Formats: sequence, C-alpha cells, structure tokens
Amino acid sequence: MPGYGVRGPDEGSGLLPWSWAVQRLESARNFWLCTVRPDGRPHAMPVWGAWDGEALLFSSSAPSRKILNLRANPQVVVTTEGAEEPVVIEGRAEILTDRRDLQRFIDLVNSKYATRYRVDFLDPEVNATVAVRPQQAFGLAQGDFTGSPTRWSFGH
Repeated sequence: MPGYGVRGPDEGSGLLPWSWAVQRLESARNFWLCTVRPDGRPHAMPVWGAWDGEALLFSSSAPSRKILNLRANPQVVVTTEGAEEPVVIEGRAEILTDRRDLQRFIDLVNSKYATRYRVDFLDPEVNATVAVRPQQAFGLAQGDFTGSPTRWSFGH
C-alpha cells in the first residue's frame, strides 16, 4: 500500500498467514458480493456463503441481478462482513450444476446456518449455486493497520 506508510513485510506484526484468512472466511456469517452490470455499473449485495477449502460458495435466484451480472462477467469481489479484520477475495465466479457440488454446498449451509434445506432447493433452473475461487485475496488486522496488510495470490 504505497503512500499509506505501510511497513515492510518483516516490520510490524508482519504478513498474515493464509490460515488467518481461512478462519475469517469460515466464521463470517455474511459476505458482500460485488458484481458488474452489463452497462458497467457496479452492484453490491450481501449473501450467505460457505468456504469449502478452495472457494466461497453461495446461491441466489437464477434470474437475480447478481446472477445475471455473473453470467455476463464472472469477475467478482467478495468480502467478509467485518471491516475491522477483512478478507477481500478477487476471483472468477463459476456456476455449479454437478449434484455432488450442490450437495456439498447444502451440507455446508445447513451446518453453518442451522438450516434444513434439501439439495432440491438448489435446482439450477430456479437457484444458481456459485463458487468463487480466489485469484487474489487481501487481509489486514485492525490492531496493526500499517504492519499487517497482506496479499495472497493464487494460480487460477
């Protein structure tokens, strides 16, 4: 973060481990999803989501604005809800249709949110299930704004 007075990677509390980000991705109740409308205007909406170890998964009504946006432009930003210790994911959205992927997501959601959805809730004709695999992610700890900012890069 040039210009912000951010310290080098060996100063302050140092770079954060990816496990720090995963903990926040797993525990966040809500996420902010940022997409781009076909005319270029941004669109942000909160979603429930679940981290499956490789991607953030969420679902939405198939004709919703966010899904229409993702079908036109799969590049997205997803953030955890807490601004004090955020994790910001930049990635590419992929709509999932394989029954095993849908079952995995519904199992994660039911466990995380204490719901009892059945996999047929995720009928791809009605509700799109989306995976966002990070291309880059960012995080910083509130207690050390200038010493903790970290960027992780992935080979996707």
